Amino acid sequence: MKITVNGEPHDVTASVLIDVLDELGFRNQAIATALNGGFVPKQDRGAARLKAGDQLEILAPMQGG
Repeated sequence: MKITVNGEPHDVTASVLIDVLDELGFRNQAIATALNGGFVPKQDRGAARLKAGDQLEILAPMQGG
């Protein structure tokens, strides 16, 4: 299915957020996620379902100042 990840189009096979993150190479990384503009807490990623056309934002913490 086609979704947008951080503004870029991606084809993914998974339909649950935690599996999409794994498919995209974000397993076990400290990240924040938003689906269609709404924050998805880590504990809810196993229940968050994606559909074609969804927009996913994946943010990683940055060091520095």
